[in-house]
Amino acid sequence: MATLDNVTLYKLWIAVISILPFTQTLSQTENYIVHMDLSVMPGAFSGQHQWYLSTLADVSDRSTARATAITSTASSKLLYSYTHVINGFSASLTASELEVLKNSPGYISSIKDLPVKHDTTRSSKFLGLTPQSPAWKVSNHGEGVVIGLVDTGVWPESQSYSEHGMPEIPKRWKGECEGGTQFKSSKCNKKLIGARFFNRGLIAKYPNTTISVNSTRDTDGHGTHTSSTAAGNYVEGASYFGYAPGTANGVAPLAHVAMYKAFWDEGAYTTDIIAAIDQAISDGVDILSLSLGLDGIPLNEDPIALATFAAVEKNVFVSTSAGNEGPFYETLHNGIPWVLTVAAGTLDREFNAVLTLGNGISIAGPSLYLGTTYFYEVPIVYMDGCHKMSKLTKLGQKIVVCQVGNDGNDLSDRVENVSEANVTAGVFITNFTDTEEFIQNRFPVVLLNQKDGKTIIDYIKNSNKPQASVEFRKTSLWIKSAPSVTSYSSRGPSASCPVVMKPDIMAPGSLILAAWPENVAVDPDNSPLMFNNFNILSGTSMACPHAAGVAALLRKAHPDWSPAAIRSAMMTTADIMDHTMKPINDIGFGNKTQPASPLAMGAGQVNPNKALDPGLIYDVNSNDYVRLLCALDFTEKQIQAITRSSSTNCSDASSDLNYPSFIAYFNAKDSPSNLTTVREFHRTVTNVGEEMSTYTVNVTPITGFKVSVIPDKLEFKTKYEKLRYKLIIEGPSLLDQTVTFGYLSWVDAGGKHIVRSPIVTTSLSPQLS
Repeated sequence: MATLDNVTLYKLWIAVISILPFTQTLSQTENYIVHMDLSVMPGAFSGQHQWYLSTLADVSDRSTARATAITSTASSKLLYSYTHVINGFSASLTASELEVLKNSPGYISSIKDLPVKHDTTRSSKFLGLTPQSPAWKVSNHGEGVVIGLVDTGVWPESQSYSEHGMPEIPKRWKGECEGGTQFKSSKCNKKLIGARFFNRGLIAKYPNTTISVNSTRDTDGHGTHTSSTAAGNYVEGASYFGYAPGTANGVAPLAHVAMYKAFWDEGAYTTDIIAAIDQAISDGVDILSLSLGLDGIPLNEDPIALATFAAVEKNVFVSTSAGNEGPFYETLHNGIPWVLTVAAGTLDREFNAVLTLGNGISIAGPSLYLGTTYFYEVPIVYMDGCHKMSKLTKLGQKIVVCQVGNDGNDLSDRVENVSEANVTAGVFITNFTDTEEFIQNRFPVVLLNQKDGKTIIDYIKNSNKPQASVEFRKTSLWIKSAPSVTSYSSRGPSASCPVVMKPDIMAPGSLILAAWPENVAVDPDNSPLMFNNFNILSGTSMACPHAAGVAALLRKAHPDWSPAAIRSAMMTTADIMDHTMKPINDIGFGNKTQPASPLAMGAGQVNPNKALDPGLIYDVNSNDYVRLLCALDFTEKQIQAITRSSSTNCSDASSDLNYPSFIAYFNAKDSPSNLTTVREFHRTVTNVGEEMSTYTVNVTPITGFKVSVIPDKLEFKTKYEKLRYKLIIEGPSLLDQTVTFGYLSWVDAGGKHIVRSPIVTTSLSPQLS
């Protein structure tokens, strides 16, 4: 018998271990979204699902020769057959199987499955929605409109989903209420008319995972919060442990809710999310609210972009969140030209604590402390900057007052010092305006401005025995400086589609009160855990359903309007002034207040009552989006992945989409500083106001630029008549400032309609990394 010498054995061992990683790579499965050309499907198949199964059977591992085994393997690999969002399917494949699939008849392209995260009462009144407001009266509170949400599920027992006063379920509705763990199908009613869940992609990604609550039951709270924000029914006596007391309701309280759960405690993946959108389209939703997104993905590889294109083609309006990566430019996701991208703003409401000094003077300052409601006659001491922990830890049970700089990091350090010193409470004097993260603290924190701070310091210095009482859980309304853009709201422009200015609009997203699961802690980091039927959250996740609710009102009032027409009405009627009639501020720069640019707030704060009657609209159809994709140099296959069309006509490509905003890029590479650059835009507006109407243009000056509009007057003779105009922006090829902006407004003769569009000029050059 032949034997191997040690050298030969060593060489064989090296060969084996070198191939092991490759072998493991080939056998390891990943989830893929696969685009197929339906025009290639053989006529022998009864439908695309059977074709997809057959295709997968052909690429499956042939180690088992029996056809039944192959078919069974194919069936186990197939996750979803999509009907609307793409022509194709998702499947769990090895690398070798994917390579074989690429040579299959009809294969166009594939995208690897990606993880996704969501962007985490008073607000309806702040938007001008009252029983007598036009938007609620004309739309009857969104009666009969169906708002679908892809989120973490729903808590059906919440009073926000009561069917009291709700209309009948629309006869056109095809949705279902799926039963599951801790969720009976009988939980649905005239308010919550649909509940489905999707997790095949998640389970394929993690085969050993156990879904703790396998149903539409919300175990996180996010979905309950967003859906009740959009369309929650009226709930009297709502509050957050005494903060924000009153009647809670959604923006469209008579609209129906359909929940599609694709976010789980165990994770979330795009295969499940687009399956949820696909089902929502089939069920017949009118509005989709998507408080989620992917960063740094080209349009043709972004499953959210592909799925929403299909939704918009089916006349479904889609509202999406801009993301929570602000205040920096180019951080926005969902820069998708066919959806509404929503930034987050503040409300005209503050949560406060009231300090009553020993001399009887009372001062209020921001605080959202959930602990003890009241501290009575506690010694109060001023400790300058509160830098020295050695001194702070010796104070004992006192209220400590600190003079803090106007920097967020400084404030964070001082709050941390005082909270760890085992004192009663901390009062921090600062001009820093971005205070939201500091007032939501397990330690009692009160923030004061410099003027009120001086009052306290003077009292302490001039009193023999200074003391103060503090009462928490106070709510102040009608804050005049509202709204402002929040610091966390992601800014444009979008790298995935730079030629379309994003975000589109701003809606309330800061400290929003909405429904919450009663068995989910309002703050998982708080000790002890606290539970409530309502919670206060912040994020563009909260702004997105506000805009979705407004879209529901407009859909009811104008059922013939396209999604683009609804978006246009919301954008061109948005408010750019706060309650003091000064420009809306951006608080993303700490203590520096400056007007918010459209790259932060879009066209401005959404105004439902004005959007009801916009005068003119900028409409867009699917062909216009295809022309845009052609101009962005997408290949025919890449465009086909988005449009699901077997043919693409790029003979009339144009990056000049008929959008109600403008963004002009300067600072071309290698441009001499003395050169002038001219940017031109063409737009078509449709008259949806009075038949005989004349509009005159008004352009706010943009420093350093010459802006002109041709013609400067539009005369409409009939309703629905379309007229065109051209915007010309002329300026230096090299800009001194990163972003400058102004507005183009068409104003009718009586001043009833002001159709406003933001204009941004920028030296930014957004690119996908």
